[in-house]
Amino acid sequence: MNSALQFTTSPYTAFMHETKVDLGNGIQLHVEVGGKTEDPPILLIMGLGAQMLYWPDFFCKSLIDHGYRVIRYDNRDIGLSSKIRHKGPRLNTYKMMGRFSLGLQNHGAPYNLFDMADDAALLLERLGIEKTEVIGASMGGMIAQILAAKYADRVNNLGLLFTSNNQPFLPPPFPKQLFSLLERPKSQDENGIVDHSLKLFKVIGSPGYVNQLETMQTARKLYQRSYYPAGVLQQFLAILCTGSLLQLDKQIQQPTLVVHGSQDRLLPPGHGKAVAKAIPGAKFELIKGMGHDIPPHFIPHLSELFAHHFKS
Repeated sequence: MNSALQFTTSPYTAFMHETKVDLGNGIQLHVEVGGKTEDPPILLIMGLGAQMLYWPDFFCKSLIDHGYRVIRYDNRDIGLSSKIRHKGPRLNTYKMMGRFSLGLQNHGAPYNLFDMADDAALLLERLGIEKTEVIGASMGGMIAQILAAKYADRVNNLGLLFTSNNQPFLPPPFPKQLFSLLERPKSQDENGIVDHSLKLFKVIGSPGYVNQLETMQTARKLYQRSYYPAGVLQQFLAILCTGSLLQLDKQIQQPTLVVHGSQDRLLPPGHGKAVAKAIPGAKFELIKGMGHDIPPHFIPHLSELFAHHFKS
């Protein structure tokens, strides 16, 4: 780990330490690291509009207990990382989504997922990490696929969680789940956002495993930490302007484990299966009852799966 970086204890998690890392490309990323310095690192890459605290503490601690040093960070445009101010023309999201589902190219976003994968590679460089295990969730899984293909010498093994390669004609999100994701909150104040988050997680989360109180507490904490809806839209546009990763998947050489929930209605399991089929030698694991989230109930099994994959 780069000794020039100054870490302080995370205000959220006693066993994590935080710092800001200047990537040298105009972006600063906010990072948390936990575990022993001598343990092999795991880089966790989060999904669309999700701050790094969406990697549950219990999940991070489970990986640390398996003998890893865990690194989680806010992607650009979210949390405490740099925000991208974009003055370009307003884009028609629905039209772009239509083209995207057919595998047609979109343009005009301020950045795409390749730029976000470059951020991850620069972060590893700045942290002084030569090689790492990687787990990417949802959009973070798309970034992880690019990272493994483009920066192959940086990634030991790849773990992908409820993600997609966005190849044409994959099963679409269920309408209720998609509209919950795209719907605007009733109000932009703290209570409006907390209510909106709870409603969203009830719809996309694992049925029967969404803890209402915990979800509201997390949403409140994240709202107070950072609220920047423009960043969420820009990350969504980044996905739409990156398009299919199918050809890129064929270049991935690292041992890959793709994990998906049987109850995922936002990215149905067909997405994970498509990724596993496209990456040479990838393994696919379906978790019965899990949705598009990481509830405590599934964490021991998930951390065991990934730790076993990385060690074998």
